[in-house]
Amino acid sequence: MSLLGITLSLILLMYLAYRGFSVIVLAPLLAMLAVIFSGDAHVLLGTYTQVFMKGLGSFVVNFFPIFLLGALFGKLMDDSGSARSIATYLVDKLGTKHAVLSIVLACAILTYGGVSVFVVGFAVYPIAATLFRKLNIPKRFIPGAIALGAFTFTMTALPGTPAIQNAIPMRFFDTDSFAAPGLGIIAGLIMFVLGMMWLNYQQNKAVQAGEGYGDHKENLPVENHPNDPNVWIALLPIVLVILVNFLSVKWFVPSMDTSYLADPKYGNASLSSVLGTWSIILALGLACIVLILVNLKSFTNVKESITQGALGSLLPIFNTASEVGYGSVIASLAGFAIVKELMLGIAPGNPLISEAVFINVMAGITGSASGGLSIALQTMADSYMQLATQFGISPELLHRVAAIASGGLDALPHNGAIISLLTICALTHKESYKDIFVLAVVIPLIALVALIALGTVFGSF
Repeated sequence: MSLLGITLSLILLMYLAYRGFSVIVLAPLLAMLAVIFSGDAHVLLGTYTQVFMKGLGSFVVNFFPIFLLGALFGKLMDDSGSARSIATYLVDKLGTKHAVLSIVLACAILTYGGVSVFVVGFAVYPIAATLFRKLNIPKRFIPGAIALGAFTFTMTALPGTPAIQNAIPMRFFDTDSFAAPGLGIIAGLIMFVLGMMWLNYQQNKAVQAGEGYGDHKENLPVENHPNDPNVWIALLPIVLVILVNFLSVKWFVPSMDTSYLADPKYGNASLSSVLGTWSIILALGLACIVLILVNLKSFTNVKESITQGALGSLLPIFNTASEVGYGSVIASLAGFAIVKELMLGIAPGNPLISEAVFINVMAGITGSASGGLSIALQTMADSYMQLATQFGISPELLHRVAAIASGGLDALPHNGAIISLLTICALTHKESYKDIFVLAVVIPLIALVALIALGTVFGSF
């Protein structure tokens, strides 16, 4: 009955989230449903306050600074015109011959630099729509191009990306955002190259069939924004995010006197447990300050941008934290022991395969890369670390597999970011989801298989 309750609650979570119900409300209710099926109705209140809320609170404590600074940085890049300036520059330079590539690269640069996928969609779509309409390229390819640049290799694979999907494993494996850099780059290249091959093939096929932009009632000229910063000024904060993150991980933070962390006041923490988080905080924090200082004339109202950026961090973190709380409850139930043994038994000799499958399944069910990743690691990270030690697998390899695995089945049709992207583009799943599925689900899974194969043979590098 406990296993039945877990299965039923997961199915309802996936279905109701797809129907638009708030995960913040769904997660505790469905967690309690699973508890009832387990025959523990008498502990509902205790489970809610002592298990669910503890899991939720722990996630917020560990990751709120990254969500806050990431949302703030994205809002500042948007409101200063920096995001638009970078996208426009790439479109101008690559021009008509490489229209799709220019959109993919614009999204990739912005997301690798720390701009949220939602901000990227709003910033790049008007430029993409105008360019595609001018060149008579089918509009239905725009979501796919944005998805390739924003939802795939820059979100999970490239070393140093400040995306939360790359930050979450740090806390569980004592790693940093540059874990397994060589493998990450290879996996990222696989996603990028195969993704561009797919988009180019589909575009050529559409052109040969005589398909054009389509009849879409919209008026999206690229407006003249005289206050937009020069592209090199716009790129400066993004370069800072990557550079400061790297220097902080490899030199600045390790050189600090952090012996005080061993004090109970600071949770008896080790430097390795906070190194990655501190480095991202320093990188995004400094980038936000520089972004404001060099673009003061470009802002309409800096104070309003900061306020809106801060507020914009609350819903994403509490959505994900609620899913973590849900995972904490599920992990406490008797039926989860069966799930755990099943997952660990998928490939007894290679925990990387089990980790990849479990994270993909959870990301697919929740429709969230960060949510599925958090639930999976919250419940199974200790087991994977023990197995990694047993089989001589480095924590860095566990980190990279976990991050990339979160970006596979998460992009099923009920994914919130996919729904938002299609809404921004005024297109439907029927028109554009086929390309999104290939680019954000199939190809990342291919890259994940290659990563596991290389990691198994050569280890982490």
